[in-house]
Amino acid sequence: MVVLGTAALALDRDTPFESIDGGALSLAQWSGQPVLVVNTASMCVFSDQYKDLQALYDRYREEGLVVLAVPSDDFNQELDNNAEVKEFCELVYGIDMPMTVITSVKGRDAHPFYQSLRDQEGFTPRWNFNKVLLDANGNFVRTFGSRTRPLSRNMISQIEAVLAAGSR
Repeated sequence: MVVLGTAALALDRDTPFESIDGGALSLAQWSGQPVLVVNTASMCVFSDQYKDLQALYDRYREEGLVVLAVPSDDFNQELDNNAEVKEFCELVYGIDMPMTVITSVKGRDAHPFYQSLRDQEGFTPRWNFNKVLLDANGNFVRTFGSRTRPLSRNMISQIEAVLAAGSR
């Protein structure tokens, strides 16, 4: 687990991700809601976390939490194309949370959100299922590593704190 601080930063929230369902997804569209951004991969040993990510989304979506899955093949563990990823996630895990197309999260081809995260926080995902929590104002809160389960006490307490702060 990496804890990076709570200072308000100008992470790139405006550059849209391409949605796996068509169209675009921008972090800015969820202004006023906390967002958990997770780089995912279907063939990863941690892919069973999809089930917990969906459960987390189901539990807190009425309170405003958005969970955004960002499939990536940067670690060579993603299926061959977006259609396969979508089918896998829907059939195996019943995913209905927002999901992007296969997107780079590290290196020079990383999506601008991940580039800004690297440049401003020094954080680059080292593996699949790294989680980045943003507060309701889009400010960086912290990251959670691959081994941190989405329904762990640590993640739940951080998410609940962010939700409570956003409702004040």
